[in-house]
Amino acid sequence: MKAYQITQFGIANLAAADIELPQLGPRDVMLRLRATSLNYRDLMMVEGTYNPKLKLPLVPFSDGAGEVVEIGNEVTRWKVGDRVCPIFMQGWVDGELDYAKSKTTLGGDLDGCLRELAAFNEEGLVRIPDRLSFEEAACLPCAAVTAWNALMVSGRLKKGETVLLQGTGGVSLFALTFAKLAGAKAIITSSSNEKLERARSLGADDVINYRERQDWDSVVLEITNKRGVDHIIEVGGAGTLQQSMRAAKIDGHIAVIGVVAGSGSISNVPIFMKALRLIGVFVGSRKMFEDMNDAITRADVRPVVDRTFPFDQVQSAVEFMKSGAHFGKIVVTI
Repeated sequence: MKAYQITQFGIANLAAADIELPQLGPRDVMLRLRATSLNYRDLMMVEGTYNPKLKLPLVPFSDGAGEVVEIGNEVTRWKVGDRVCPIFMQGWVDGELDYAKSKTTLGGDLDGCLRELAAFNEEGLVRIPDRLSFEEAACLPCAAVTAWNALMVSGRLKKGETVLLQGTGGVSLFALTFAKLAGAKAIITSSSNEKLERARSLGADDVINYRERQDWDSVVLEITNKRGVDHIIEVGGAGTLQQSMRAAKIDGHIAVIGVVAGSGSISNVPIFMKALRLIGVFVGSRKMFEDMNDAITRADVRPVVDRTFPFDQVQSAVEFMKSGAHFGKIVVTI
């Protein structure tokens, strides 16, 4: 079958290959993958910056969607023809995250979804909401579940609270959607006024161009009458965390999920002076995914897909991710 593999780091080295069909165990499900979406983590995997000691070769991309074409003789959860998504962390069904579960990630610890066929344990799949296409569903496993966990599980978001969202990538736009569903106020940042206007059309209450106002944390305090925001979706990492801590209210919640802004120096003084809650969010469990899908179905939520690339243009899709020009998700059809 056809697949893409990382055999050496670099986008130019990401090439299609013929690999063996996966073996189907008694509790496994064979999935014909129809679409996969990109996350910043996938770019880092391809370029070797996520884990320079990554075991190669590896099929990249954690997120996918497809249909069941074969099941093992002990499978009870699924039947041929079901439309499903693999969960990001195959071992995390419910409960707290632990070391063993954290070592079952697709497109990192395990081969990912950039291939025609894949075998997954029946416990590592969730049903696709009926109204979503395969391309839309492929956007959910990492970005959407991360946003759901950050706001609804870790953050316990309440009506009337204020959320600060960094950028207009997949996680931030899903978080915008969930914030508005919960009755919260959303502030979003971007370096593009065009993207900010699009974010307004999706429900953003206030927008900040961080190129025009590099002191965007001061703008947040102006918007909130110096109170600060209740929740921050921190996708920048060390490069933006100091300003995020200033923009948060006392006892504010900062969900740390990304590193797209690179490195920076950090003082821990605001953490104890403002009694901040900085919590790392490593996607989420199958239970969170299922709860989120229920909410998506009730509200008829549709993921924001910027561009869709064919299977033979994977390198172009990764380059587009690297450019940062996207608004929402980038999808590859299989």
